[in-house]
Amino acid sequence: MQKENRPVIITEEAGVKFYCACGKAANWPYCDGSHAGTGITPFRTEIEKDGNVAICGCGKSAKLPFCDGAHKALH
Repeated sequence: MQKENRPVIITEEAGVKFYCACGKAANWPYCDGSHAGTGITPFRTEIEKDGNVAICGCGKSAKLPFCDGAHKALH
């Protein structure tokens, strides 16, 4: 997980997405396989309709990979 105290807002099309869980992906927040050999697996997520999503940047969300505002408690 990329360590930032804010989410990244991205526009997604409906469909299955794989978001990075290791924080090593070159194209974060998307998984690029950089986790290979770590035992970490990407977040597989079904986006039901086109629109904006907030991806957690701090790693503390209870709804990973999505932001739930947990970063606000880190300040």
